[in-house]
Amino acid sequence: MTPSTDRIHHLLDDGVRDQVYPGAVWAVGDAAGTRADGAVGLLDPTRPDEPMRADTIFDIASLTKIVAVWSVIGSLWEDGRLPLDEPLDGLWPEVTSHPLGQVTARQLLTHTAGLPPRAQLKNLYGTDPDTIRSGVLHEALHRPPGEAVEYTDRAALILGYLAEYLSGQPLHQLASSRVWAPLGMTATRFGPLPTDLADRTAPTELDQETGTHLRGTAHDFSARLLGGVCGIAGTFSVLEDLAVFLRYLLDPATAAVRPGFGAEWTEESLTVQTGSMEPVRGLFWHPAPGTGPAEQIWVHYGFTGTGMWLSPKTGTWAVLLTNKLYWTRDREPLTTIRNRFRELVFT
Repeated sequence: MTPSTDRIHHLLDDGVRDQVYPGAVWAVGDAAGTRADGAVGLLDPTRPDEPMRADTIFDIASLTKIVAVWSVIGSLWEDGRLPLDEPLDGLWPEVTSHPLGQVTARQLLTHTAGLPPRAQLKNLYGTDPDTIRSGVLHEALHRPPGEAVEYTDRAALILGYLAEYLSGQPLHQLASSRVWAPLGMTATRFGPLPTDLADRTAPTELDQETGTHLRGTAHDFSARLLGGVCGIAGTFSVLEDLAVFLRYLLDPATAAVRPGFGAEWTEESLTVQTGSMEPVRGLFWHPAPGTGPAEQIWVHYGFTGTGMWLSPKTGTWAVLLTNKLYWTRDREPLTTIRNRFRELVFT
């Protein structure tokens, strides 16, 4: 082990001890592959003889926005089927004459579209998927597009719907055919998972209806409401698949079969797209907390306790997967660990 690997293990072991999460897996690498990795803790605290493993399946939550939505949107953009700066009413009849029609795909990707801040699908639209879709696409804007950066899950949900319209395929098939299958990400899929895979999955939060921790079913209520597949969340994956994905972003030549997007989309996305507005955003990626755009350490997080970092400047990627929702919805303990993990990897 190198000293930095020792420090990473110590950091993540402390998180297990302090009940930030039951266990964690991690990897660091470059375009050539994985340089270091490891696992700490337990898959499930009720099964003390079963350690967390490198091949544990995780509910990756909002990383769905990157490995599914962002990737698919990039493939449509590179195909010339989705201009980023054309108002959606010229591309998508379903939003013509509605407030969303004045928004562009770039504004959705930078969270500057002026959408309502939170999804709250059931409370607003009920439980029927068609009614939810209509409500989301026809809802009034929170503010004029381009006025402010305000994160909202709705952006990814809408982009998922848009990708489905432009391609004529459901999102789970689109992500698999254009991204996951070409890269060999064979363990990545939307849930719910079959029983044999669910048993290998890190459990997340307690389901009040059953009194058991969710396992193989998305923690995100919107994803569950929509049958497990949506742009917000719902994807399950493993460490190796995400390492392959990030390796490809650094060097598309590493893929045996090129997915639908490549270096051009990654370069476009990992640049500041929001001008002088704060917080700074690329296209669904943002500078890692504690860093600025010049350092070129871009990140995306998932609420279950997952994270991916990518630095074209240093040619380094990193993945940290935990199931912190088993213990808490409090963001702060994991925030400290994520920031320290990033420091150990990139400095």
